[in-house]
Amino acid sequence: MKVRIQMVIEAENGEPEKVEEILRLERGTLRTEDLGLTLAEAKKLLRGMQQTLLTEQVAEYLATLQECPDCGAHRTRKGQHYIVYRTLFGKFNLISPRLYDCPCQHHGRHSSSPLADMLSTHCAPELQYLETKFASLMSYGLSVQMLTEVLPIAEEINPTSIRRRLHQVAERIESELGEEQPQFIEGCPNDWARQPPPGPPIILGLDGGYVHASEQRSRTEGWFEVITGKSVQAEGNAKVFAFVNKYDTKPRRRLHEVLKSQSLQMNQQVVFLSDGGDTVRDLQHRLSPESEHLLDWFHITMRLTVMQQMIVGMTVELKPDEKCPEIAAVLADLESHRESLKWNLWHGNVPHALKRIDNLEDDLEMLEENPANKKKMLKVVREFRTYIDANQAFIPNYGDRYRHDEIISTSFVESTVNYVVSKRFVKKQQMRWTQRGAHLLLQTRVQVLNDDLRKTFIRWFPGMSTGEQATLKDAA
Repeated sequence: MKVRIQMVIEAENGEPEKVEEILRLERGTLRTEDLGLTLAEAKKLLRGMQQTLLTEQVAEYLATLQECPDCGAHRTRKGQHYIVYRTLFGKFNLISPRLYDCPCQHHGRHSSSPLADMLSTHCAPELQYLETKFASLMSYGLSVQMLTEVLPIAEEINPTSIRRRLHQVAERIESELGEEQPQFIEGCPNDWARQPPPGPPIILGLDGGYVHASEQRSRTEGWFEVITGKSVQAEGNAKVFAFVNKYDTKPRRRLHEVLKSQSLQMNQQVVFLSDGGDTVRDLQHRLSPESEHLLDWFHITMRLTVMQQMIVGMTVELKPDEKCPEIAAVLADLESHRESLKWNLWHGNVPHALKRIDNLEDDLEMLEENPANKKKMLKVVREFRTYIDANQAFIPNYGDRYRHDEIISTSFVESTVNYVVSKRFVKKQQMRWTQRGAHLLLQTRVQVLNDDLRKTFIRWFPGMSTGEQATLKDAA
């Protein structure tokens, strides 16, 4: 069996149809591997169709520019050159003539290259979209391997070009972000009262992760911080965001846009949960008049668990028995005060909790023995007191909130840090990152994770929605 695949091009001006042969196939005895098109044949077919279609589209476009739109005079050609245009189905050299402006335009002897001006990026939006999407989810090298495996663009893309185009997309996204402001509360209380009844509270959790820095001048500069957050609505809709703390100049604007995308009203409650650090605490202020700021219970229990482990370690090391009742009593008091401290914090009783911390410190100083964990635990206890004292205004009655099914922990943000930052930047990744490179990649990555990247490209290139609608129609 012999097969010839042709393209038939119908001109709108009445010219005869053009028939271009794209591919010839031969099939003999039926074998499983010869049934239908092979991947190599499909790549060749797509490349041939793309070449023919591009050539005809460019020729038709340039034909419309040969005459002046105002007076109809023929425009003379200064010369021509080739421009490279990368698509999903290959890289092509397109003829780009340079045309003189018509004398009626009164521009003098000025010339321009209309095709080069229109194709300024030299890359098809669909290709840039796919490169950005996959490079946001996996390494640049793996993205190249995956795209060249399924598309006829082998040896025409490389990790450096993908990274460059991803940065271009991220910079365009960043350029659309509004200016930073000290506060984003709009209107006055009278205006808020006239707004429609608000929806359920929006829960927003913030946490930080760390990325290996490329410019490591000292051991302490080996990593830089990435702030990650997740905003969850009652119906389950969630948005994630991330930025490099020391690089981003618009963190509050970024957070405001996330809340705005979830239809935040000024009379709607927003519950912010964080670990109490100054960076994330300052970020939350003056974003909503109905905001509530809570210290995350998860980070409290982490510190209390560390204390418990240290007490267990001292018990194992000292091995108190009937001959040393004083040591056994002190260790028992340490655990009792720690349990009481946890109970008071769970019920929001900060003054009593601070007293229990003081009791812990006193008991440790009274311990005459000097186990290995004693100095470490003293340091942990003192740091914990400073931590609770600085955040006491943000410690609610966790028990009451828990009984009313209200959120008390940023555990949902811990998983967000894992899949937004760690999986792409840290785990099994040997790369070191500049702050700029990490920040730009984070912006495209959160767009992909929020299912917003395609919508962004359609907003930039409305024609992409036409192909998407046609695909959905054919599938139906």
